[in-house]
Amino acid sequence: MHPLAPGRKTPAANCSECRTSAHATTNCPCLRAGRWCHSFHAATLNQDRIQQWWGQHPEFGIGVSCGPAGLVVIDIDAHGTEPPARDRILPGIPIGDHVDLAGLANGFHTLAVLAALRGQQSPADDTTTLRVCTPSGGLHVWYRATGNRQWKSSAGSSPGRALAWQVDIRAHGSYIIAPGTTTRHGAYTPLGEVREPAALPLWLAQELDRTGHLPAPTVPAPRPVPPRAQQAVLAAGGRGPAERTLAAVLAPVEACGQVAQGAGFSDALNRAAFTLGGLIAAGRLSRQEAEQALKDTAAAARPGQELRIEQIIRSGLAAGLKKPLHATGRRP
Repeated sequence: MHPLAPGRKTPAANCSECRTSAHATTNCPCLRAGRWCHSFHAATLNQDRIQQWWGQHPEFGIGVSCGPAGLVVIDIDAHGTEPPARDRILPGIPIGDHVDLAGLANGFHTLAVLAALRGQQSPADDTTTLRVCTPSGGLHVWYRATGNRQWKSSAGSSPGRALAWQVDIRAHGSYIIAPGTTTRHGAYTPLGEVREPAALPLWLAQELDRTGHLPAPTVPAPRPVPPRAQQAVLAAGGRGPAERTLAAVLAPVEACGQVAQGAGFSDALNRAAFTLGGLIAAGRLSRQEAEQALKDTAAAARPGQELRIEQIIRSGLAAGLKKPLHATGRRP
């Protein structure tokens, strides 16, 4: 936790030196000295420091640094503004001109639409987790991040990473106002009886992943796979249909679907893309057919990870296309 300026939802001001000089947060002597400079970077669980800060300034509000606290908070806004272009209402989900958007006015609506499309309950109505009403009429829905994932923050109005219009994500790199804090506009008040954050729902985690709220995965460097590549080349050399080739190369990727996580999925997919890229370069497979098979198999093994899948496929194919795989022998 860290101090917020009295009556405001912004962090307490830096010291005069930090306000006038540009320097890296990690090298600032204020943090080592126990001062609250640099917003959520000063967040602490040290009870002595907390008692000192709020003992001297009981008028301070309380901010919680979401990343270190392992939190993902869905910040639903209810601002009276005009909706953006249709492709920004639910990023990545097309909304045709035939769809009537009359009445779509805020983040409660867009989040409800997203949840309905996935057959789920809107987080705004999730009574199993901590929800906090904001003075502006919005709602903070608190969840615990699981699986050591470092979710990224976003603003719902951003032309880049965003979950839905007027829905911000508070995670690594941002903070949330603690319930009970009062600003000049009103108090942040818990809704309902629950006071603890529940685990982030799987469907919501998949949506955050889809919309770029996870750091880009480290795509493994392509590695040669002579045995499997040779088998695939032979299979593609007139001894069977293209389906046999694809099935042979994609079998390890498909097998990953039998395990919830791990199983070397990234490596298996990268190898498959590399091999198929070589076959495409040799004129033995259609690129369109190979790419579609890669995407379909990978999506079935790891649903909700489309962005990660596309990146791995793109990298593996690009490397494989530079090394055509020509048949050098026949199977006995």
